[in-house]
Amino acid sequence: MPTKKKYALVTGGSRGIGKAICLQLALDLQYHILLNFHSNTTAAEEVKAQIEKLGLSCDLLPFDVSEKEQTDLAIQQWKNENPDAHIEVLVNNAGITKDGLFMFSNHEDWHNVVKTSLDGFYNVTQNVLKDMLRSRYGRIINIVSISGLKGNPGQVNYSAAKGAVVAATKALAQEIGKRKVTVNAVAPGFINSDMTKDISEEKFKELIPLNRFGEPREVANLVTFLASEKSSYITGEVININGGIYS
Repeated sequence: MPTKKKYALVTGGSRGIGKAICLQLALDLQYHILLNFHSNTTAAEEVKAQIEKLGLSCDLLPFDVSEKEQTDLAIQQWKNENPDAHIEVLVNNAGITKDGLFMFSNHEDWHNVVKTSLDGFYNVTQNVLKDMLRSRYGRIINIVSISGLKGNPGQVNYSAAKGAVVAATKALAQEIGKRKVTVNAVAPGFINSDMTKDISEEKFKELIPLNRFGEPREVANLVTFLASEKSSYITGEVININGGIYS
């Protein structure tokens, strides 16, 4: 039988941390990339071109992770069109913020933030988990946040969503460890990306022992380690990457 082509699926992979993760997984581990994005086709095409320059393939998969039917259809169609491909690594990175004080927040913002992070985790993971269990190998890495561990004023919705994914990470790791599928979470602090573009680094870096914001590639390096064989005895963990602001 021919060897199956090994892919890493990264949700929200067209920009920021997700983009860095796609590139690093290709560069360091030679994974072909299955890049999910919601709407920014131009950005996704740019990442695809960079990965192809490395001699690897990058398939674009546009869908909204918060919508189950849309997610199911997109992933199943890709599987049908690529019978010799296998998703060996899943990085649940997609997430949105709708910041504001809880007492003034509306239900729509709450629902959308929780649905993207938490339902997105469920919708995408459900679609790849059975194949990982069947092959007795897999890496599931959930991008959470410092907000989901210590909480953050103005981000009750986001903290709730990411905190739920932290708990789900620990529970799922216990369910499937015997099948050699690991589940871990990475919790970034202040990272230079779209989510922090309106935050003053000069103002907030004083709170960080390393005295700076992190870079997307630094998060990507950690994710790549967790996606590799080097992390084979690590599961159910939440690893902070925040310059020492919270640990």
